[in-house]
Amino acid sequence: MTPEAVESFFATLAAANPQPRSELEYSSVFELLAAVLLSAQATDASVNKATRQLFALAPTPQKMLDLGEARVTELIRHIGLFRTKARNLLAACRILVDEHGGVVPRSREALQALPGVGRKTANVVLNVAFGEPTMAVDTHVFRVSNRTGLAPGRTPAEVEQRLLQRVPAAYRVEAHHWLILHGRYVCLARAPLCATCAVRRWCDQGASTMPARETR
Repeated sequence: MTPEAVESFFATLAAANPQPRSELEYSSVFELLAAVLLSAQATDASVNKATRQLFALAPTPQKMLDLGEARVTELIRHIGLFRTKARNLLAACRILVDEHGGVVPRSREALQALPGVGRKTANVVLNVAFGEPTMAVDTHVFRVSNRTGLAPGRTPAEVEQRLLQRVPAAYRVEAHHWLILHGRYVCLARAPLCATCAVRRWCDQGASTMPARETR
């Protein structure tokens, strides 16, 4: 994908969805952190179903600790890896209370020091909560970046670095949302909806299947 194509690719996604948002439900930075931590290898829908009740009972790190591991585990039991996630969430809450006054830190290093918080989760929090132009590379972003030729890479780390290099500054803050949503609803893993894809002409794979008159 050429630099000119990258610009057109994102301009088209931006025109269709000027203010993309995470599909996770939250009402504070702490709830965002908790929801993203719980979302690994789980759907946003399953996480939202669990966190509606969880956050109603425990909207702060201290209240989450007060709830206790058994109750947290019960509330998130329909999410994949729920036992490990419950332990990580509570361990993260303990650090937030003891070391950060119950406030989610804005530092990548401090975020990634929290149990259950890897680079992707830290990138989401930095981007969504604090408006930093980070690239959270999940399975959707990884697939779209490679399939389209936007930012091919063998690992999420490689794709992240190439996205930071290739995405124009004007689109960088919202870019990972557009890519996630595009991968979730259009550029599907097994059967991408190329025929109805708005950015098909700039995609390495999609353009190769278009009739010649459509590529002009």
